[in-house]
Amino acid sequence: MRSLLRVSGAAALVLLTAAGPAVAAEADQDFTIKDPRITESSGLAASRAHPGVYWTHNDQDSPLIYGIDSRTGETVATLTMKGVGTPRDMEAIAVGPDGDIYVGDIGDNKDGSWDHVWIYRFPEPKQLKDQTVTAKQYDVKYADGPRNAEALMVHPKTGRVYIASKNQDGGGLYAGPERLSSGGTNVFRRVDDVPWVTDGSFSPDGERLTLRGYFTAKEYGWKGGRLGDEGASLGAPFQGQAESVTYTEDGKALMFGSEGANSKVVRVDRLPASRPSTSAPGSPPKTPGADASTTAEDRGNFTVGVIVLGVATALVIGGKRLLRRR
Repeated sequence: MRSLLRVSGAAALVLLTAAGPAVAAEADQDFTIKDPRITESSGLAASRAHPGVYWTHNDQDSPLIYGIDSRTGETVATLTMKGVGTPRDMEAIAVGPDGDIYVGDIGDNKDGSWDHVWIYRFPEPKQLKDQTVTAKQYDVKYADGPRNAEALMVHPKTGRVYIASKNQDGGGLYAGPERLSSGGTNVFRRVDDVPWVTDGSFSPDGERLTLRGYFTAKEYGWKGGRLGDEGASLGAPFQGQAESVTYTEDGKALMFGSEGANSKVVRVDRLPASRPSTSAPGSPPKTPGADASTTAEDRGNFTVGVIVLGVATALVIGGKRLLRRR
């Protein structure tokens, strides 16, 4: 009997050991941001130095950047920027080809009350831990006057910075100078028209640009420093305050984020095609980015009633922001 027990125990240990990796969470899948400090996640960027980690920040006036492990949803690094002024309205974040993190303090809920905005930049840390980072601050103006914007993108090949505005008179895509200068004003010039968007991201190969709004997202071809086509609709998830998007580091999927406590980041796979499909990306049996509890309505096929509710929510939140900044 003892011999049998020893054999059974050994077999059980082998089974448990073999099962261990199978139950471990995978990176770059749906996850929930668990940090109670993060209640207004307004930007999202896939780390280049740390696979599976995503950088985000609040839409607030604190110079804090958070690194979130997509396997657990836990914060694995809190970065405090020094060398910059007090942020006013941080809305976007991206990682450039130089390995630097770019933060866009580019929001302006009063649609043009500030004659300049700022971009902050610092090297992505080699170690994931709480630390202070020294950032450069760049003054930014638009050639055609002040803009309200929430989307900042850094091209992964050229390093050029782009901003997408969302003013009431229509959104615009603005290109910065070839190289940002910390010694003077950086003038961004309009190069294209875009929809009203809350965030954007270049694919890792630099051949595509995704822009998202509260209810929709489109992926555009990128050619000659501007949009190369009319764009194709993506199966963006319905999120109450849809604020952010980034490609996974391998470019195979997009991660969509939102504001709110315990907000969820949802993965949507791309079709392996040279041009994006006009239908929702992914293939059976599992809808990309959806877990077993996710319905078709959650994936973007929502009714008029849901849209109305979303608009009302956005207006309420927007009103709160405006009052907070007065």
